[in-house]
Amino acid sequence: MRSAARSRRAAGASLAALAAVGGLVACSPSPSGGAPATATGGGTHTIWDPYPQYDKSSEWVKLLDKCGTDAGVKVERTGYDTSDLTNKALLAAQQGNSPDVLIVDNPVVSTLAEAGVLTATEENKLDVSAIAPNLLAAGQSGGKTYGVPIGANTLALYYNKDVLKKAGVDVASVKDWASLTAALEKVKASGKKGITFSAIGTEEGSFQFLPWFWGSGANLTKLDSPEGVSAVALWTDWLKKGYAPNSVINNTQTTSWQEFAGGDYAFAENGTWQLANAGKTGFDYGIIPIPGKAGGTAPAPTGGEFVSVPVQADTDRYATSQKLVTCLTSTGNSLTTTTTLSYIAPTEAVQDRQVAADPGLKVWVDAVKAAKGRTSDDLGTKYPKISEPMWGAVQAALSGSKSPQEAMTAAQSAAAQ
Repeated sequence: MRSAARSRRAAGASLAALAAVGGLVACSPSPSGGAPATATGGGTHTIWDPYPQYDKSSEWVKLLDKCGTDAGVKVERTGYDTSDLTNKALLAAQQGNSPDVLIVDNPVVSTLAEAGVLTATEENKLDVSAIAPNLLAAGQSGGKTYGVPIGANTLALYYNKDVLKKAGVDVASVKDWASLTAALEKVKASGKKGITFSAIGTEEGSFQFLPWFWGSGANLTKLDSPEGVSAVALWTDWLKKGYAPNSVINNTQTTSWQEFAGGDYAFAENGTWQLANAGKTGFDYGIIPIPGKAGGTAPAPTGGEFVSVPVQADTDRYATSQKLVTCLTSTGNSLTTTTTLSYIAPTEAVQDRQVAADPGLKVWVDAVKAAKGRTSDDLGTKYPKISEPMWGAVQAALSGSKSPQEAMTAAQSAAAQ
């Protein structure tokens, strides 16, 4: 573990890199920050999380308080906007007043870990043996693990049953890119609209593009591979043929969902967080995994947060922090947590309980099992330097300013630099 002084210096150096690693969910920021903890073996332990939408009456905050009581401490919790939280975490490390427990968006973990802000599991003694390896990978850097995923969300394809029925499309036939494109062709011929998604020039656009990029067999270290280019070409061809609207270039995941909710689209790429809204659309819907180019389920990126233990000058605090994190992520509490946050649990035991309670979640459990972290494959802080050129390439190809090959060649050159 790095010394506290060294971690503060490294944290300062990492501030500039942080903006590109921001999360996907925008929330209202909290007006006040958490005070540093002041006692060991009792007293107060601070927790910072990215859920300012949950107040003291919520199940989430009640669980935090209960975990504090069980650990013999008072929990002082502060909820921040996702991007605001990560900036504050680095500044707090610089100043030597990090919270005892920090919950951050999973792509940020490697940035904080490489800055020396977080303790690894070998030091904080967190047990991650039951966590699905593909989810845990998002919190690993340099061969070490820096927290526990509190849950995960990912992407799949929602579909409008009525639109597909009128177009004569059996959704069971959609198994790969060719069959999905054939379905979109039939939908357009029937007078309806094909598919909507988000290709906006931000991390949100990369998040939505990755299932198609990875589903082609491409790797983020080689954006301009034939496989990677084929993923951009797929989206570009859909726009040219009118299977997807030009609005995808500016669509966020929220606005693309609004298009789907209008009732004219056959498919929409979106996440678990839209499940509640799906029930309010007024039409029958279903969900299928995003297909890989040659079939099977494409790996989609994992969203969700990690519960981590920041570096403290007083290392005696780690024992209580470990109790708090273990409580929040335990099998007994995980179902409450993931239900509240609309996540899929990170352990198979709790996933089974989720599906037993709601069989409709099985498609999401399967999607999460096939998913992967954006910073996985030991990319760590290299990921944002790859993601930005990638979303720029997608924008260039969809707008017609560059061919898919030209766009991805330029993106690879920028990422390499």
